[in-house]
Amino acid sequence: MKLKQLSLRLERAASYVPEGSRLADIGSDHAYLPCVLAAEGKIEFAVAGEIIEGPFKIAENQIKRLNLQNEVHVRLGDGLEVINPDLDNISAISICGMGGVLIATILDEGYQMGKLTGKERLILQPNKDEIELRTWLIEHGYQVIAEELVEENTKIYEIMIAEKSNEECISFSEKDLSFGFYLRKELAPLFIKKWTGELAKNKIILADLPKSSTDQSDKIQEFKIKIAAIEELLK
Repeated sequence: MKLKQLSLRLERAASYVPEGSRLADIGSDHAYLPCVLAAEGKIEFAVAGEIIEGPFKIAENQIKRLNLQNEVHVRLGDGLEVINPDLDNISAISICGMGGVLIATILDEGYQMGKLTGKERLILQPNKDEIELRTWLIEHGYQVIAEELVEENTKIYEIMIAEKSNEECISFSEKDLSFGFYLRKELAPLFIKKWTGELAKNKIILADLPKSSTDQSDKIQEFKIKIAAIEELLK
């Protein structure tokens, strides 16, 4: 297996896994990402975590087919509970293809269980709810060190990389949480495309809200604020 066999978003996520890492890939989607990295000699060891029996068995079979049993261990479990911090010595955690709220929940539960030590680089690819994920990271002392947008099959995905900060207090603004620490400053064409689309969708929702039979005044105000923030961003 080679990196080019991964989807574009997973290929870009893989590029942020440091050479020689001990990786935990959570919700591993048949262990594609750890298998490719292990086959190319880019990581030392990986845990592929699956919560459902079917994908777990498929991942197990793939690892055997590629003769990667020593490098990649597939484990059945919920989120970060598949990690054994004392034995695995995980240095990077990837969680891709889920909502930001779910990713934040997985990280929080792992933190509560002592599975998230703060020594790991986090490679995260939320499909939505990026604000909630950035908020969790900041509240738990993580600094976002890189961000990237990837377009695949007409959908724009966000990749964010975070590491535990040495600073006691991480400075941030509401704009950072909403639009990204780096993305909103770079204003790349894909970023403009994403938020131009979001602006149009929010305007359609706002136009429909007064038609509701129930009082939508709070939601109307909420969407007006969202729209104003996006318009300010795109100026």
